[in-house]
Amino acid sequence: MATLKEVAKKAGVSITTVSRVINGSSKVNGETRERVQKAMIQLDYQPNRVAQRLRASSGQSKLLGLIIPDIQNQFYSNIVRGIEDVTYGHDYAVILCNSDENPNKERFYLEVLKSESVDGIILPPIHQFGEEIESIIELGIPIVCVDRKLMRKKVDTVVIGNEKGGYDAVSHLIEQGHKKIAILTSSLQFSSFDERQKGYERALKENGIEIDKRLIKEGDPRSSETARELTDELLSLDSPPSAIFATNNLMTLGVLESVNKHGMQIPDDISIVGFDDLPWAKAISPPLTTIKQPAYEMGQKAAELFFQRVENPSREPEVVIMEPKLIVRESTAKLVNAQVKDTE
Repeated sequence: MATLKEVAKKAGVSITTVSRVINGSSKVNGETRERVQKAMIQLDYQPNRVAQRLRASSGQSKLLGLIIPDIQNQFYSNIVRGIEDVTYGHDYAVILCNSDENPNKERFYLEVLKSESVDGIILPPIHQFGEEIESIIELGIPIVCVDRKLMRKKVDTVVIGNEKGGYDAVSHLIEQGHKKIAILTSSLQFSSFDERQKGYERALKENGIEIDKRLIKEGDPRSSETARELTDELLSLDSPPSAIFATNNLMTLGVLESVNKHGMQIPDDISIVGFDDLPWAKAISPPLTTIKQPAYEMGQKAAELFFQRVENPSREPEVVIMEPKLIVRESTAKLVNAQVKDTE
C-alpha cells in the first residue's frame, strides 16, 4: 500500500501539501492539487481515515458519536436512521455504540468517543443525573440528548411529551370504564419512564381513582420476557386489572405473550395500550391501541440541533418536545356493567 511519503515524492511536493490536498485545504493551488491527485491515482493511494482527522484546516473530525440503549429495539433503530440520514448529508460519519442500559458501558463508550475526538455526541442518557455526561459537557464537546432528558445541565434535547402520552393512554382507558389499570414501567432513573408514570398517576388522580401500588410493575425496558413475568404476576392477583398500559414496545410484547398464555381474549377480557406505534402494532390481532412516537423525526431533529451547535457554539440550548399521539385500535374496549362492578 502506497504511503503519504511516496505520494509526496512522486508529486514533487511536501507531505504537508499532500495532507492539505486530501483534506480539501484552500491553501493549495490548482496545478499542485492536480499533480498530487494524479500521483495518488497512479500509486492507488487510499487516504488513512485517522490521518485525515489530524488535519488542522477545519479543526473538525467529521465524526459524530451516537450511543443508544438497545440496537434491537426498533424505536431506537428509527432514531438512528433519522440521525444518520442528516449526518450523511453533512459529510459526517457516525460511530454507533450500544450501551445495553449499562452505566459502565455508557461510561466506556463516552471515553472511547472522547478519545476519537468526535465533534459531538447524541444519546438518550441512562440516568437523568448522568455525571459522566456532565463531565463531557465541561470539556466543551457538544451533547444532544434524544428521547430522555439530562436534568442538571442545559443541553440541546429532543423528547416526546412523555407525561402527556402516559396521561392520554390512561385517560382513554378510564373513558372506557376501566378503574383497575396496571402499568408496566421501568426505573425512574430514566426520565422517559418517570414522566410516563407521572402521566398515569395524574390521570388516575384527576378521575378520583386511588393509585394501587400492586398495579405498578417495574421491569427491564429491553426485555419482553421480564414484562411477561410481571404480567403473569398481575393476572394472578385476587383482583386482577381490567386494563394494562405498557410503556414501551418490548414490554407490550411481553404483556401480549402473558395474556395469550392465560387464555384471555383482548379486549373482551382485558384491554391493552402500548407505547410506540411500530408497524407490527396494526398487524397483530386485534390491532393494538398505542401512543405513537415520531422516532425518525426525533433523530432528524437531534442531528439538526448538533449541526446548529457546530455553526453557532454559543447559542442557547434548545429543548424540542414532540407531540405524542393516541392511536385507538381494537385492543381497548368498554367494560360491561358486570365487569365494572367486579373492578370497583
